[in-house]
Amino acid sequence: MAYRVLIVEDQEMPRQLFEIYIQSSENYELAGTLTNASLAVDLCRAGGIDLVLMDVCTALGSNGLDAAEEIKREFPQIKVIIVTSMPEFSWLERARRIGVDSFWYKEAQKDTILNVCDRTMAGESIYPDETPCVSIGAVTNHDFTDRELQILKELITGDSNAEIGARLGISAGTIKRHVENMLKKTGFHTRTELVAEAGRLGIVMRF
Repeated sequence: MAYRVLIVEDQEMPRQLFEIYIQSSENYELAGTLTNASLAVDLCRAGGIDLVLMDVCTALGSNGLDAAEEIKREFPQIKVIIVTSMPEFSWLERARRIGVDSFWYKEAQKDTILNVCDRTMAGESIYPDETPCVSIGAVTNHDFTDRELQILKELITGDSNAEIGARLGISAGTIKRHVENMLKKTGFHTRTELVAEAGRLGIVMRF
């Protein structure tokens, strides 16, 4: 019997490709397609879903990881594969923490999505070793430390060093030193320039 697959993707081209892949395989049946992750939970509650292929950034600002967490909490038997093209550093760790079965980068992995689906349905958990490598200024996202990436994500809020430091449990001076180190690494002149480029590239997102 074919597994019933729900696709949650708001971009037309990848959504159509996923539909073609699923419909071309005798192992799968397309159960539905959504552009908004928040609706996926209700569709799972209606029954008949075995696998969810879901992007993180979906229509109307709905977060696929939030939806995946709710689905895995209510229906642990439903397999969830997160699919994204964004190199956001924190998503891999969160996906593992909430029980997402597999994680696939749309443009960075050699495995086809059907292979990932087959292995996931067979009980494997497929995760990349790291986020895709993206150039930012004179370096890449892989040249930042975990703490620098954490602070870079907080800088998106526009809060002061003192406010960010209070949230992270470190001093404002430590925040300032990390920002200075990131500026030195990248060659950017201001934190605004650094944050804007990191956000544009998807290295850090408040989503």
